[in-house]
Amino acid sequence: MADPITPEVSDRICKHMNEDHAEAVLLYAKVYGKTENATKATMSSIDPEGMNLDVSIDSETATLRIPFDRTLTDSEDAHQTLIGMVRQARA
Repeated sequence: MADPITPEVSDRICKHMNEDHAEAVLLYAKVYGKTENATKATMSSIDPEGMNLDVSIDSETATLRIPFDRTLTDSEDAHQTLIGMVRQARA
């Protein structure tokens, strides 16, 4: 059974995404955050309603909130949603 999205689970997901899927995180910022000129993005937190990204644009850093299209139920739902979002962004 998957874990609820607690602050500890959020930290684990963010660490994994930032270390292993940095290109996907940048793609989330460019496509869903509408910051096509972003050069770097890191996921700072995730909760059932959305994710927060710290994004570098030109020499500035901004925080973006990217809402999900529905409320997530647990960590497995977050995993599948993030995969679906990156696939849709690449299409």
